[in-house]
Amino acid sequence: MKEKAAKVGNPDHLGFGRQLAWNSRTISSGVSAVLMSFVTIYCTNAIGLSALLVGTIMMVSKLLDGLTDLVAGYIVDRTNTKLGRGRPYELALIGLWLSNWALFSVPAAASKTVQCIWIFVFYTLSQAVFQTLLNANGTPYMIRAFNNEKFYIQLSSIGGLIVTTGVIIFNVIFPLFEAKILYNAGGWSHLILMIAIPLTILGLLRFFLVPEKYPEATGKEDGALKMKDIAAVLKTNKYIFLIMLIGLVAQIYAGMGVTNYYFIYVVGNVGLAGIMGLVGVIPMLTLAFYPALLKKMTVRQLIQFGILFMIPGAILAFIAKGNIPLLIVSGIFNGISNLPLSYMSGLLIIDCASYNEWKGIRRMEATMSSMNGFAQKVGQALGSYLMGALLTAAGFNGALKTQAGSAVLMLRLLNSFIPLTLMMIVFFALFGWKLDKVKPQMEKEIKERRAAQS
Repeated sequence: MKEKAAKVGNPDHLGFGRQLAWNSRTISSGVSAVLMSFVTIYCTNAIGLSALLVGTIMMVSKLLDGLTDLVAGYIVDRTNTKLGRGRPYELALIGLWLSNWALFSVPAAASKTVQCIWIFVFYTLSQAVFQTLLNANGTPYMIRAFNNEKFYIQLSSIGGLIVTTGVIIFNVIFPLFEAKILYNAGGWSHLILMIAIPLTILGLLRFFLVPEKYPEATGKEDGALKMKDIAAVLKTNKYIFLIMLIGLVAQIYAGMGVTNYYFIYVVGNVGLAGIMGLVGVIPMLTLAFYPALLKKMTVRQLIQFGILFMIPGAILAFIAKGNIPLLIVSGIFNGISNLPLSYMSGLLIIDCASYNEWKGIRRMEATMSSMNGFAQKVGQALGSYLMGALLTAAGFNGALKTQAGSAVLMLRLLNSFIPLTLMMIVFFALFGWKLDKVKPQMEKEIKERRAAQS
């Protein structure tokens, strides 16, 4: 009882219940993001479109998506309601899952033109409208709901453990059903509907259970956000451009979504992709050590340290071919590599917002999150197009159950050395992050300024 009371009285203790409530929506939107990696395989195998055509549709949609990111950030930063600034936009989750279901319900009997328009419309609604709003509201919502930097780290690390667990469960189960409906368009629609309903309910728990308690947590900002405020950030804060570069390059890798193709045509069993998802449990456990590690190193150093694990992971992935034990070891290395960038990069944006405040301009967490989102969407667009273009150039044909040797070799490269090259660009780009040196002075002066304002 004494131990429990001590935890309750500890201002740096964040209970598991609050973490679970906060991350309920992140689990839902995280599963949605993983689901988007199945769009290409659905379109090529169940609908019969070429990989290049699907990649082009997704690239155009992602470019539009990037533009809506900028608009969404501006909208969120101008929002002031009784519910708060970021919280109202949690309801976009309903539209996200409705659009996802429609996206995987392409009329099989329609013409190719109608099918392409259908895919473009609902993919754009899902990603460029609803997911964009959910990306833009996250950082301002978190700051005003918790107002504690140690909480931010816990929500991004231990919370990441919760989210990754949910995503891994989906990764394990979904491919088992995918193997049965791979060429059945109607089966895809029914399966996605069965997923969408419970995940919508789960994701809305954050909206109902986590209020914005600290509306003034980021200091006093006079007047509504104006375009000149955004111009001031672009002129003053060079670090947001570095974050955007990192996001763009990393999402080229994420946007390629080669896993399903690899297990179908290289391993020869797409059902094993789900079993391989269990491998993610091992690197996921490293998230529990992030709070301790971040006492000894900076977020930038943690991300760079993680990326180095991709070197042995890529080598093993290339030589593995269909060797499951080698793929398991490769998956562990790659999982350790990806987690810091996936779950810690949001802390870099918070530091960017503090830098803005330190320089005497508006923090604009949502706007800068959206600028990063814009870069990421462009990267995803390039990744989708790149994979489609490379597979088509290598002779891939979705109508064939056995692919040419050149297509198989390309799948191996897309699963190993091509992503390694992209992540090494991120590794070296991070050396340009110099905020760590001025952060202690920056935080001290901000605290003094806020105290004076109060």
